[in-house]
Amino acid sequence: MKPTTIKILYWIFTVLFSLAMFGDAFGGITKQEPGIVVLKHLGYPVYNLPLFGVAKLLGAIAILQARFRTIKEWAYAGFTINFISAIASRAIVGDALQLLIPPVIMLVFMFISYFLWKKYQEIKRD
Repeated sequence: MKPTTIKILYWIFTVLFSLAMFGDAFGGITKQEPGIVVLKHLGYPVYNLPLFGVAKLLGAIAILQARFRTIKEWAYAGFTINFISAIASRAIVGDALQLLIPPVIMLVFMFISYFLWKKYQEIKRD
């Protein structure tokens, strides 16, 4: 793949992922009803919702920035833990398979973004 193609695909996946995380962060920070319902269903305290929202907001900002690579790595790691935990939580409470699909899709988008970022970093060094 050409460096330009890698860079374009990286930004497409990263922006789409970050937009989804900004939306989820807004819902958490403002304590939207769907988030409250999900947390109660999964057995988590509702007071965690704004905390999760702020973490997602900061993580999305960290992924979009290009200066602090270690912070970006940690943001990707944090989102990985978040989505694996979401999948596990939904599976443990016995949710239907279709409710496990959204966090899996977001995890895939995030991994594609991460892979393309690493690939582009490699090409820039050469």
